[in-house]
Amino acid sequence: MTILRRTWAAFTPRCAVDISRTEIAQSARAHNSAPFGTLASPEVRVARDYCADLLRKYDVPAHTLLAFVPPPSQSAYLAIRAFNVELARIPDTVSTPTVGAMRYQFWRDNVNKAFAGTPPKQPVSILLAYVLDDLQARTDGTAKMSKNWFLRVISTREQYSDGRPYPSMEALEKYAENTYSTLLYLTLQSFPMASVTADHVASHIGKASGIVAILRGLPLLAFPLPPNHHNASSPLGGSLERGKQGAVVLPLDVMARTGVREEDVLRQGAQAHGLKDAIFEVATRASDHLITAREMIKEIRKGQDISHAFEHEDDADHHYASPNESSSKGSRQQEELGRAFGVFMPAISNQMWLNKLQKLDFDVFAPALRIRSWALPFKAYLANRRKSF
Repeated sequence: MTILRRTWAAFTPRCAVDISRTEIAQSARAHNSAPFGTLASPEVRVARDYCADLLRKYDVPAHTLLAFVPPPSQSAYLAIRAFNVELARIPDTVSTPTVGAMRYQFWRDNVNKAFAGTPPKQPVSILLAYVLDDLQARTDGTAKMSKNWFLRVISTREQYSDGRPYPSMEALEKYAENTYSTLLYLTLQSFPMASVTADHVASHIGKASGIVAILRGLPLLAFPLPPNHHNASSPLGGSLERGKQGAVVLPLDVMARTGVREEDVLRQGAQAHGLKDAIFEVATRASDHLITAREMIKEIRKGQDISHAFEHEDDADHHYASPNESSSKGSRQQEELGRAFGVFMPAISNQMWLNKLQKLDFDVFAPALRIRSWALPFKAYLANRRKSF
């Protein structure tokens, strides 16, 4: 047990207790420091601790995997992931859709102000402004993060905040691409790294992450907890109407094929007709994305061309420099994957959860699925050493 505790401590970042916004403002006034000048700035340091603590409470896997992100980008990782947590918690902390819409607009304003260099006295915004300033300083202004991607995450989460189901599996994948994949793209930009290969792998891992998040959230959406009961074992998703009635947000085309009816799930839970078949189909799609990412890495290591093109390569804000002709394509891709591997680590936690779901015969309501896995730090460490998952 001593070894287990020491190892966990080695891979789990240190974080502070709850930090109020008043403390942040008082600290800045006391030291007369710029909110995003240096990491040693009291206001930035307090904001960083706040973000780390937010992940420790509400997104334990993300908090654990911070250790594998290169140190120069760890503040960016914290800001991006804390930003995601803040958005995910909106449905749990508001009483009406109108108030929810105001909160999403609040975050749009925060992002715009952070990019303008005038962040409000809000910890995530302060850290984001520091990260943007630091990236500009580290790269002499040659690299930047995409404001449009932050705004896309907000708009996509708001679109599905009312508990509506996904019309199709493709719609669910688009949701995952516009949220979880986008978080990975932003983290890569903070390195900075503009690699079509790294983005391609990240796209598949992000899609798997988004699908897994929806599956993990299904029990809480079907049988809502009282407001503000979001915790580290719960998924990062929700519905503005969840306090009134349950919802089943599986893709409608999957529900139709497997004969699942929402009212049956709300009455019978795990025993609802066809539910396990539907969960199996959705989970298989998540697993397929992880398999694809894994096979891509193997192909690159063998010096082979990737078997399929990156469908988002020409999308806005995916900017790639011309390749260096002095290095071969294969060696360049291998070097990029090595640098980016810390960003791919969510594949480990997602695969672990999918494996557990399979062992439980795709019973998404099984209590065992909500128990933290002590093995994540060890498996992540081994995967990072081997650069494979």
